[in-house]
Amino acid sequence: MLWKFRLKPTKSTLFVLLVVLLTVVVWNFLTYRSFNRRHFDQIREKEAYFISKLSHLERDIKEEVTANAELLDRLRKANPFINLPKGKEGVFPVLVIACNRVSVNRALDKLLEYRVNATKFPIVVSQDCAHEDTAKVILQYVTSHNISLVKQPDTSEIAVPKAHSKLVSYYKVARHFRWALELMFVHLDFNAVIIVEDDIEIAPDFYEYFSATYPLLHADPSLYCISAWSDNGMEGKVSGEPGRLYRTDFFPGLGWMLEKSLWLELRETWPATFWDDWLRAPDQRKGRQCIRPEISRTKTFGSKGVSNGAYYTKYLQHIKLNTEFVPFTLLNLSYLEQVTYNQTFTSQVYSAPLHEDPDVVFHPLANNDTAVRFEYSDKPRFVKLAGTFGVMEDFKAGVARTAYNGVVTFMHKGKRVYLAPPPNWGGYNVSWY
Repeated sequence: MLWKFRLKPTKSTLFVLLVVLLTVVVWNFLTYRSFNRRHFDQIREKEAYFISKLSHLERDIKEEVTANAELLDRLRKANPFINLPKGKEGVFPVLVIACNRVSVNRALDKLLEYRVNATKFPIVVSQDCAHEDTAKVILQYVTSHNISLVKQPDTSEIAVPKAHSKLVSYYKVARHFRWALELMFVHLDFNAVIIVEDDIEIAPDFYEYFSATYPLLHADPSLYCISAWSDNGMEGKVSGEPGRLYRTDFFPGLGWMLEKSLWLELRETWPATFWDDWLRAPDQRKGRQCIRPEISRTKTFGSKGVSNGAYYTKYLQHIKLNTEFVPFTLLNLSYLEQVTYNQTFTSQVYSAPLHEDPDVVFHPLANNDTAVRFEYSDKPRFVKLAGTFGVMEDFKAGVARTAYNGVVTFMHKGKRVYLAPPPNWGGYNVSWY
């Protein structure tokens, strides 16, 4: 027999159960609430922590951006591969070779004053020596006139032969030139560059002159440079013809243009020192000439430099700087083409009457010849004649300054003078140095 029992809860039992149930519910509620409060507090704490971190991070990023902007600005001013013009057809940068001459401002002022097209003729100053005062002067132009400054990175001392212990500066100049030309032609890819130094003042038609003569340089393989300098362009030694130009076998320098093709030819054998005399040697010149003006388009104001003022007092300070603007780009310069020039110039020289004694020719009672010729067959005769007339007497690799086919021409007391070898001249004698 299956017995079934049913328990009937009493009121007291129900009350106890209700109290227990309420206690459990309340306890769970309080526990849950307490847990959530701590959880939310932790969330709020973490939120505040991350907000603080983000604020600091934002501040650090802003500081970093500002620092990077300042660094980039300094790099643009000092790094050779930032903020520099790039090679383009028809753009001819002016490369200013500078070192420790604070008067570089004089050169820069004229370059900026006479420049009519900043895009065609960007100015790049390359400084050696790490001379701070000079750098400060140049930086003023970088910020105010948008020129570029690069710094030759290798300023270390150079070991030189004992015999050249006092000529270290010439080695540093050669090193600087090589670095700067490599930068302009190889890294920046310019087709042609005009080079001046930090002690050069230019004439008003300096840019016009190079604009007009560049096509000649580019088209004629018998030319290897255009120079704005006239070695014998002293007052009284030039005519009143500022538009007159010549070919010369002597490399003048002192404001000159060369093409990339020449640099690629020279770069591997560039000398450790005396780069300009090296460029005048037969192995480099290879029978080529430069174009130069009758009246100089540049003038040096650097009485002191690596050469310690050699020739400055006697010759260079007396160079006449052209003041009359010549519209060369409107002129016909075809007379400077080699075949035409050879015929015309040779005819002019050897049709001039030959004289022996300058004192007789330039006596007040002498004849009225407008052009005269004096002949030399050896170095002593040339030096004596040059000394008599007050023109430069020295030779480089057998070539006298301004000479073309051995002929040196200038003005003296209103007459055109030709110091010329005999008509059967056999060429330059490299032992005349």
